[in-house]
Amino acid sequence: MINKIDKNAKREIRHARIRRKVSGTSERPRLCVNRTANHISVQVIDDVKGNTLVSASTVEKEIAKSVKGKTRQEKAAFIGTTIAQRAKDKGINTVVFDRGGYIYTGCVKQVAEAAREAGLDF
Repeated sequence: MINKIDKNAKREIRHARIRRKVSGTSERPRLCVNRTANHISVQVIDDVKGNTLVSASTVEKEIAKSVKGKTRQEKAAFIGTTIAQRAKDKGINTVVFDRGGYIYTGCVKQVAEAAREAGLDF
């Protein structure tokens, strides 16, 4: 009998391992990436206070209009640019990157590179 591997359960284990080491503060909050088959969302979180400072997602109406008809990686790059702009507007310049247990390739990499190009340091 073949046992099928639950990829999301393995991702959650990786994410828990990462979260033991990565934590955001008010001076340097955590940039957390979450992706699904169709959407990607990013949050800037202060873990000390437990607050989400800034967020961006392809589910938001204004962003959904902008990314309609684009590929997943183009959407991810747009989200990275958007989150960096919103963070800069709030006075956040440096963050700690949390890939959420996902492998650093594809959409996750596009978000990180676009955020760096838009001015966030991590």
